[in-house]
Amino acid sequence: MNMSKLTLPGLIDPHAHLRDPGQTYKEDFYTGTCAALAGGYTTLLDMPNNQTPITTLKRLNQKIKIAKQKIVCDVGFYFGSLGNNLNEFSKVQAKVLGLKLYLNETTGNFLIDKQELEKIFLSWRKKIILLHAEDNAVDHVIKLVKKLGNRVHFCHISTASDLKQIIKAKENNLPVSCGVTPHHLFLTENNVKKLGPFAKMKPPLRSKKDQEFLWKNLKYIDVVESDHAPHTIEEKGGDPTPFGVTGLETTLSLLLTAVSQKRLKIDDIVRLCCQRPKDIFGIKVDKQTYVEVNLNSKFLILNSKLLTKCGWSPFDGWMVRGRVERVFIRNRKVFENGKILVKRGFGKVL
Repeated sequence: MNMSKLTLPGLIDPHAHLRDPGQTYKEDFYTGTCAALAGGYTTLLDMPNNQTPITTLKRLNQKIKIAKQKIVCDVGFYFGSLGNNLNEFSKVQAKVLGLKLYLNETTGNFLIDKQELEKIFLSWRKKIILLHAEDNAVDHVIKLVKKLGNRVHFCHISTASDLKQIIKAKENNLPVSCGVTPHHLFLTENNVKKLGPFAKMKPPLRSKKDQEFLWKNLKYIDVVESDHAPHTIEEKGGDPTPFGVTGLETTLSLLLTAVSQKRLKIDDIVRLCCQRPKDIFGIKVDKQTYVEVNLNSKFLILNSKLLTKCGWSPFDGWMVRGRVERVFIRNRKVFENGKILVKRGFGKVL
C-alpha cells in the first residue's frame, strides 16, 4: 500500500465568488471551476453579490443558464436580498441552496439595514441564511435566531470574540454553523506589510491571538470556505483597492501541509471540507466523486501556475506539501496532473 497516496471525497466549497455574469475579466464560470478542480473541489456554491446582484428570479435564471454552458465541476447558487425583494423568495427557493445577507461593508457594498433583517428572516424559512456578520452584527443575528428559529451560517469568522459568541450559541443548541477561511487560518495582520494590497480582504487579517483561537477551537468550526474572491492584479494595485483574495487552488494543500505539521488530522479535512458542508447545505454526494492526492509531493505555490483567470494568490512563494493529482466526478476523470480533461458544461447545476 502506498502511504503517500490519499483518496478524499470531492471537496465542497460553500463560499466562492465566480464573478460571472458581469465581471468575467476577473474570473468566469469556466476559469473558476477549472481552478476548483486543480484544488480538489468538485462542488462550489457561488455567492449572489455579482455586479448586478442576484435578487430576482430572472437574474438567477440568467446566471444558471450561463453556468450550464461553462462549468467543469458542480455548482450551486445562493439568492441575495436587501429586504426589498421578499416577493421573489417563494419563486427561487427550489433553485438555490440558501440566502446570503451582508451586514458589514464588502464588495459591491450590498449592505442590509438591520431593521429589514427580521422581515427577511420571517420570509425565508425553509433554507439556510448565510451571513457576513462581524462584531455587534453577530450578537444581533443570534438574538434573532433565538427569537425566530431560522438556521443560519456565519461566513468567514475571523476573531476570537465573534467565535466565542457562536460557541455559546451552539452550546445553547441554536441552529447555527460557521466557517473560517484559509487566509484567516494561515495569514495574520503581520503579513499585511509584505503583501500590501494583496492582503486587503473582508473581514481583514487579524492578530496572531485571534488566529490561535480559531485553531484551538476548530471543533466548533463547521467548514473551511475559500471565499475565493478574484480581482485583477491591476485592480489590486489601484485606488481604492477592492477587497478579496483567491483561494480555490491553494486551500487543500495548505490544510494538508498543516496535517504534515501535526496541526490537523485528515479526518478534520474530511469534516471541514466534505461532510459538514454536505450536511449544512443539503448537497447530495456521489461516492464516485473523489480526489487523489500525493501527500509527499512538495511544491511551491506560484502565481504563474494558477488556473484562476486573475493569476495571483496571497500564498505565492509558499512551500506546501500535498498535491492534487487526479479528480473524478461521477467516476469520470476530470483532472490529472494540472490538466482539465472535460469540456465546458460538464458540471451540473445543483
